[in-house]
Amino acid sequence: MQWQPLIITTDRGLYCPLGEFYIDPWRCDPSMRAITTHAHSDHAKVGCGSYLCPPSGEALLRTRLGHGITVQTHPYGLAHSLRMGGVNISLLPAGHVLGSAMVRVSRATPSPSPVNDGGTWLVTGDYKRAADGVSETAEPCACNTLITESTFGLPIYRWRPAAVLSDELNRWWQSCQREGRTAVVFCYALGKAQRIAAMADASLGKIMAHGAPLKLCEVYRTCGVALPPIKAVDAAEVKQLAKSGAASLIIAPPSADGSTWMKKLGDCSRAFASGWMMVRGNRRRRSLDKGLVVSDHCDWPALLRTIAETSAEHVGVTHGFITPMVRYLTERGLHAFPVETRFVGEQDAAASDEPVPAEISGPAADP
Repeated sequence: MQWQPLIITTDRGLYCPLGEFYIDPWRCDPSMRAITTHAHSDHAKVGCGSYLCPPSGEALLRTRLGHGITVQTHPYGLAHSLRMGGVNISLLPAGHVLGSAMVRVSRATPSPSPVNDGGTWLVTGDYKRAADGVSETAEPCACNTLITESTFGLPIYRWRPAAVLSDELNRWWQSCQREGRTAVVFCYALGKAQRIAAMADASLGKIMAHGAPLKLCEVYRTCGVALPPIKAVDAAEVKQLAKSGAASLIIAPPSADGSTWMKKLGDCSRAFASGWMMVRGNRRRRSLDKGLVVSDHCDWPALLRTIAETSAEHVGVTHGFITPMVRYLTERGLHAFPVETRFVGEQDAAASDEPVPAEISGPAADP
């Protein structure tokens, strides 16, 4: 039987010929229709003629790409199918950030000729399975062909429960207050900043933020996400609070580390929130006081759980640790294959996702 996959890899990204749309294209022009899995700037590129996303992703997409872009929204759920050319698509929550989506694609009509197109396809985009309180919880579905990310696709990556992470953050903040030092958490402005804010115990003191994450926190609020009070950073107030033993918690993008803005805050304890903080070498290279292992991606057990739950016979692996995951799945009898990507990690530190660690290089390293 001839193999004609529903979704192919092109020099612009994943493309569905029957539907004439791209999923997270990395090179755009006005003739293109894009389904955008989420608003991180390595997945949402300016320049397409139109974009499709869930309703909760629209404000973030417009904030990132410009309010004048053409956006069509479509609700989550298998019950909400949208015909695009010769295929039906559904959007499912991905749990990565607010408004992130998995894309389910299937033929709208049977093929007129004998063809193996892999049946129903599911493209995960970036995703995580654990609920975080600030984004929709992931809901993968059964499929024949799965294209999954593998950012943390090694057995060493295993995340702790949300309650444990929150307790660790707040105990560190309290230790900073006892030392008279301001607690600064470097984390990316879209997704991670909102998680840190939600994890922080506002009864301990004031939560402040750099302008980049603060702007996106306000977008989250307009979308109905509950966050504690967060104010813009005032250097004089920050120093006074630290002296009084009630040092504030400041959320800042990685680009602020070592900047003039940072130096105005006085004595600070520096933490970085990222899944890469699981590796001690990454903490040492940054000379951090604290590494917070908080990720918006699946860990190893969650990746395997998702693959098993979808019952996929064919599994494409993209982003991150592609080769180890393909080998692992192949050894267990699945048809696993690498999917080319140019997502190599965010360059926009004000609104990006996880940083790429030094030990990972090349086109397979979208963190």
